[in-house]
Amino acid sequence: MSPTLPSRLVDHSADPEFDRSRIRFAAMLIGIGTLHFVAPRPFERIVPGWIPNARAAVLWSGVAEVGAGALIAVPRTARIGGWLAAATIVSVYPANIQMSVDAWRGGSTAAKVATTVRLPMQLPMVARALRLARG
Repeated sequence: MSPTLPSRLVDHSADPEFDRSRIRFAAMLIGIGTLHFVAPRPFERIVPGWIPNARAAVLWSGVAEVGAGALIAVPRTARIGGWLAAATIVSVYPANIQMSVDAWRGGSTAAKVATTVRLPMQLPMVARALRLARG
């Protein structure tokens, strides 16, 4: 593992590549979760209309993503973080669908392609979270 990481973030009993992957996944979740607070408007725009309070949904999903990432970053809590990450990724999937629907209703060809291709790409993220959850 990187000598710059605090030792409590390194799982010395894990395969080094798996451990680096865990840290990268944690960093990704923390980063995207932080964006929910720094720039919430793009996230609010993709919250489906049947969800009553888009701002609250965005903020709570940001809390869940940052929390999952923080839990995953620490080997002792990575399993619970994996479960939280999997649940969060699944729960925000309707927003990803809404983004694609909106693109198909009036977006550019690039937006249509990008949002459609992005949908199945969420599945490996759920699988990664579940691998962490199962240890």
